[in-house]
Amino acid sequence: MSEAIKLTDDQKRLIERLGVYHEKSGMSPASGRIVALLTVSPVVELSFDQIRETLNLSKSATSNAINMLMSMGKVDYITHSGDRKRYFRSKIGSWREAMKQSFQNITNVADLLEEVLENRPNDTEKFNKNLTEVISFMRFINNEIPALYKKWEEQEE
Repeated sequence: MSEAIKLTDDQKRLIERLGVYHEKSGMSPASGRIVALLTVSPVVELSFDQIRETLNLSKSATSNAINMLMSMGKVDYITHSGDRKRYFRSKIGSWREAMKQSFQNITNVADLLEEVLENRPNDTEKFNKNLTEVISFMRFINNEIPALYKKWEEQEE
């Protein structure tokens, strides 16, 4: 008996498009499609076999992708009493924490790039200027984001 989730043609196309987006953002094809499935699927908690069969992935590809997504904090799982299966779900509900982490990552990269700049030779003026601009922009964005977030929260109330 197939455990594949029934999806409309529009949902299948959307999963493929979203999967390609994630792949272009650095995820493996399987990981991107799994995140997309967990986002688009009308069923929000899917078993390993449901994911594997719906996306027509091998067990190995499914397992590796799920493990990667869990280590990235994109997916987690729950269990149901009396059922040995794990049910995977998107961590879309944790988006605020993920955003805060990505903003912290910007700060960390800017700090690292400043250290790179300090150790660059002075005779690479154009490169150093471009690097300085990147660092400046990253710092600017991180300074502006808290105000934007507050403005968004006020509009949501």
